Amino acid sequence: MFYWNDHDPPHFHAKYGDDEAVIAIRNGEIIKGFLSKRTLLLVEDWRQLHTEDLLQNWELARQKKLLRYIKPLE
Repeated sequence: MFYWNDHDPPHFHAKYGDDEAVIAIRNGEIIKGFLSKRTLLLVEDWRQLHTEDLLQNWELARQKKLLRYIKPLE
């Protein structure tokens, strides 16, 4: 998830159940929050596959433009 008025560094919000974390796009660092180890491994796999897509969506969000769809893990 992205928020239109978010701050640097480029990041996304990952939610699973009651857990939520803010994750840096470029290196996968958890900036804030918590995800279980299993969930974090899945999110990290997805982030690595879609780093460029995530960075493009970060820029689109900053410009308040429509974000592009990014496929989930299969």
